Amino acid sequence: MQHGLKRKAHFLGTKIKSLRKRNRLTLEDLSVRCVQIDAEAGPSVSYLSMIENGKRVPSERLLEIIAEIFQKETSWFFDESMEDESIDTAPKAAVHGMPLEPGFLFSESSMQLVIPELLAQTGTTGRQFAHLLIRAHQEANQNRFPDIERAAESVGGKQFPLHVEDVLDIAKRLGLTIKWFDKNSFKDRGDTDTPLNTLVRSFYDAPGTVYLNRSLESTPARLKYDLANHIAHKVLHDGDGARAPQVSGGRVTGRRHDTNSPNLDAKDVLFAWRDFECSYFAAALLAPKTPFRQFLAKHSYAIDTGDKLDLTKTLVMRRMSSVSPYPHWHYFDAYPPGHLRAVYRGNGIPLPWGNMRLVSDPCQHWAVFRMLNTRSTKPSSQISVLRSGDDKRLYCCQSIRSKDAAGNPHVLCAGVDLAPALAAQNIDAMKTIDMIEASCNRGGGSAAIPTEAREQLESIGKILNIGWIAEGAKKEATIICQRSSNCPRDKHCLGKQQPRLKPQIDEIRDAIVS
Repeated sequence: MQHGLKRKAHFLGTKIKSLRKRNRLTLEDLSVRCVQIDAEAGPSVSYLSMIENGKRVPSERLLEIIAEIFQKETSWFFDESMEDESIDTAPKAAVHGMPLEPGFLFSESSMQLVIPELLAQTGTTGRQFAHLLIRAHQEANQNRFPDIERAAESVGGKQFPLHVEDVLDIAKRLGLTIKWFDKNSFKDRGDTDTPLNTLVRSFYDAPGTVYLNRSLESTPARLKYDLANHIAHKVLHDGDGARAPQVSGGRVTGRRHDTNSPNLDAKDVLFAWRDFECSYFAAALLAPKTPFRQFLAKHSYAIDTGDKLDLTKTLVMRRMSSVSPYPHWHYFDAYPPGHLRAVYRGNGIPLPWGNMRLVSDPCQHWAVFRMLNTRSTKPSSQISVLRSGDDKRLYCCQSIRSKDAAGNPHVLCAGVDLAPALAAQNIDAMKTIDMIEASCNRGGGSAAIPTEAREQLESIGKILNIGWIAEGAKKEATIICQRSSNCPRDKHCLGKQQPRLKPQIDEIRDAIVS
């Protein structure tokens, strides 16, 4: 290879590699994206590797494809000036804690004594506390647990898709016996004031019997999930039977059903943790990381794409945050009138309101709550500006109204934080957010996204390969907040805003000091 051609190949390869790593794509991811655009011109993983290492020069068509993926002009690849090091957009402490000082007060022995008393006095059950602990663990680990992934892959062999017969074969291979029962749904108040339809879907009986409700036969997606969930218990916990039944409706899956005590019980934490482990294993078994990541890329992360393979929307939307190369995801599962059954905040999105107790003034501009009052079952995309104090965020979400196995309506919502994606492309994210927020305030809280910002978001949607970002950019953006009483809109949702008063004790102190 001539010296000039070697130099050309080196800079091309270096720039392509830099772009790929900046967007957290593997060589396999980039190969899939190329094939998605042009199956004939799409390169193999090994050929892409040679291009990045300067051993091959991409064809004109392949360079056009790569430019389209990363939203660059082809001339950019021939410019021998190198940009700054790619920006690390990994979420560092996306969900912030607080310093615990003095440290001795937060010792293990003190916490073991005080937590039960705290929960009893606040009316927080051990089950609720356990789910808070698990959520914090998920968010700290960006919902990625490779040890559970490996355990699922060793059982399923990364086969994708798995059909009901395949999952039954795995259960049989592990020595599990399947038995069926007939039980209709019933009304149960559970953890809310309003009774909900409740259905016992399945349960595990040690040492190796899985009982399945006949009603699951009509919904293969749910049948596969419950089977995979109990396979997980056999693999991870040797099928000792110490776990809760799988239930839809009145009581949240994974919580104990043999007590109404508000006091902390060690079994509450154990059962909730085991349910989390088993549900994560089930998702990894039915949607193994690499093939499912490629499947999502092929369908631009459409949240209803699992319907084609008998995968529940819940599984698909939760799994996105675990397999996507982009780490800044959130996920909500809301039941009327606004109880959040499941929450994941890998991007640190502030919660719209407390999950422990319902409050009377939720911000109805959140798509996940607004859709509770609709009858549409079509996915809906939304771009939102959230202002919490001086902090401003820009999100895109896609929500869909569904029904659980017991027939209760609920809304599932998956979303991404757009600011890190903008920053990764050297776009001033705060300038874009301010531009959209100003437009929304001129429109009374919702308005069309300005052209410059819309084009930026459409470009980001193509780079991330998330189709519903462009869908949301075509609609009006809206300002949202954590609670309507703290509405940041110029025109307050609840009328005239009351001035925030300084605590009287602070006023006295300041007056004396001055």
